[in-house]
Amino acid sequence: MAVHARDPISRAGVVSQLRARPEVTLEDWAEGANEAPEILLLVADTVDDEVLRLLRYIQRSTTARTVLVVTEIDEQRLANAAECGVAGILRRSAATPEHLVDVIGAVAQGAGHLPPDLIGTLLGEVARLQSKVLGPRGLHFSGLSEREVNVMRLVAEGHDTSEIADRLAYSERTIKNVLHSVMTRLQLRNRSHAVAYVLRQGLI
Repeated sequence: MAVHARDPISRAGVVSQLRARPEVTLEDWAEGANEAPEILLLVADTVDDEVLRLLRYIQRSTTARTVLVVTEIDEQRLANAAECGVAGILRRSAATPEHLVDVIGAVAQGAGHLPPDLIGTLLGEVARLQSKVLGPRGLHFSGLSEREVNVMRLVAEGHDTSEIADRLAYSERTIKNVLHSVMTRLQLRNRSHAVAYVLRQGLI
């Protein structure tokens, strides 16, 4: 893992806490480097435009998972950080060596981390987006519309196009268009690939 901070004092403080921990191996990293470590720990006062720019760069250019240590964060900044692929967030006031190592370990294993009070905030934001933005457009967080979910569920059950059309009271052409749209949007090769994908991703 590597530690990145705007000011050298913040970076030195975090590095000194982690250097003695056998659970982590510290590496150097700078924006523009050819390779990035498994975990990037970013230290900042808040999630401002510069932090968001760096998070987007990391998301776009590396396979690293990002942990963000911040002094303050609110609902909007949490949403912005989540959009940029942050896997873990903790406040500086809670960033003891033990807690840092726990969060880094969880993120390295594919889990995420948020302070408990932010979990409710994030769930509220998800509900708001579903009801105010996605729902009125017939969309869900799965990336599939309700009609697409129904069609893919019947395909997974082994029904052919005409049977699906009969069950859902659509034309066969509509069913074919729905399947084509799903496979094109998700870059899937055929129906079998589509079924395997949506089942594996928990979309149906």
